[in-house]
Amino acid sequence: MTSESVEIEIPQPAASAPQFTQLFSATRRGARLARLLAVEQLVAWGWPRDGERTDAAALVVAELSANAVTHGRLDGRGFRLGLALLPSERLRIEVTDPRGEHLPAASREAVEGGRGLIIVDALAADWGVHPYPPSGKTVWAEVFATRTGSGYPVLGDTCQ
Repeated sequence: MTSESVEIEIPQPAASAPQFTQLFSATRRGARLARLLAVEQLVAWGWPRDGERTDAAALVVAELSANAVTHGRLDGRGFRLGLALLPSERLRIEVTDPRGEHLPAASREAVEGGRGLIIVDALAADWGVHPYPPSGKTVWAEVFATRTGSGYPVLGDTCQ
C-alpha cells in the first residue's frame, strides 16, 4: 500500500485576529443557533446589530449551516462554525461538516431548495471548499468586514 500526501494551502487568520468557533448539532435548530450566535459574536466585536454587513454575514452563516445540516449530515456528528476577522478587512466564515464526498457547487439555475450557494455567491467577496481530513469538508466564505468610502461595499457584485 502506498500513501499519498496532498498539501492544501488554507488561509489562516493572524494569531491576534478575533476568532470564534463553536460546534452545533446537525439539526435545523443547530443551524438557527449558529446564525443567532454568529450575530451575537459580531455585535460583541463592534458590528451594528442591524447593519448591512451584519445581515450579509448572518445570511451566509444561515445558508452554509443549512447546507451542512441538509447535505453534510452524518448521524451522531455535528458541524462546526468558525468566524475570523482577517487582516484583509474581511470576515471569514467557515462551516465544517463530516461529509467530504458531498462537495458543493453553485448553479446559476435556481431550483426549489437549491438557492443557498447562489445567495452565498452574491453576498461573499469570495467562497470555496477545502477538505477537512480525515473525511470532512469546510465550506468558507469571506464578506467585507468594514465600510469603504462613504458607504458599504457592494458585496459579491460581479456585474460591471
